[in-house]
Amino acid sequence: MHSWKTTIHPSRGRLRVLVTGPEGDEILKAALPPFPRHPRALLTLLESLSLWAGSPLAAAISAAPPLDWRCADALFGDGLFPPDRALVRLEVLPPTRPR
Repeated sequence: MHSWKTTIHPSRGRLRVLVTGPEGDEILKAALPPFPRHPRALLTLLESLSLWAGSPLAAAISAAPPLDWRCADALFGDGLFPPDRALVRLEVLPPTRPR
């Protein structure tokens, strides 16, 4: 079973989440407020998607410009990047230049 791929793009105005299937089909697209009310909200969302898919989720965080510490603190608690979980594998992508 192939896992869904997830891209997370935090910015000042919103947190964009895009989930695609094995063939690249769009499964979920969301624009959420940039600061969740709970530090585990993002990880819980990703774990829930993994449970829905029935396989571990690969999630890439793309932050360009670099992620503001306040945003990181709101998304991950103490401002520390959370370790991989059984259901979610997180990876930070280097900032890309606009085309």
